[in-house]
Amino acid sequence: MNKVYGTMSVGMLITFAVAWAVGSNPALLSVFRDPATLQPNILGWIIMFAPLGMVFAFGAAINKLSAAGAQLFFYAFAAVMGLSLSWIFVAFTGFSIAQVFLVTSIAFAGLSLYGYTTKKDISGWGSFLIMGVIGLLVASIINIFLGSPAIMFAISILGVLIFAGLTAYDTQKIKNTYLEHAHHGDSEWLGKAAIMGALNLYLDFINMFMFLLQLFGNRE
Repeated sequence: MNKVYGTMSVGMLITFAVAWAVGSNPALLSVFRDPATLQPNILGWIIMFAPLGMVFAFGAAINKLSAAGAQLFFYAFAAVMGLSLSWIFVAFTGFSIAQVFLVTSIAFAGLSLYGYTTKKDISGWGSFLIMGVIGLLVASIINIFLGSPAIMFAISILGVLIFAGLTAYDTQKIKNTYLEHAHHGDSEWLGKAAIMGALNLYLDFINMFMFLLQLFGNRE
């Protein structure tokens, strides 16, 4: 778990460093989005969906990668995610971003601690939560074209609840998977499992943060 949280934390630092560097530089941001309207151009659309494609690619290639290769891929993914999130430093005030980040961090820590320490088996949440994520993804893509504030509000509320549940679920799953396989002493597998666990919790945190920012962030 130390490896999981450590790798996740480095990924978060990379993401927010890249997002801030690009978002605070109008010339860099204009490569992906219109600085005035924040509407993405063709490259911006590619950057927006690139993290999703990288997640699927990572899942497909994890068995072929070494532990070091998996870690490098994760950090590259975190940098691309930073590019896709850079617009928030123009759309929202810096104070509200920091405030929502702090709230998300506290909520994430509590939920992950619950998932790690609870004696209750919450594995049954998995299929329900994954279906919820798929529904959120479809609704979010549709609303890109509809631009409905009401739909965005509903998506944000559901998104916070779903990724809060996933934080606890993923933490327990990571712990249980480790306990099942640790006695084999496969250090290569354990290394890659830690990276995959870090990716899952990273995605839970980032999504919860973005949905909370949509709900409570103060816009510029």
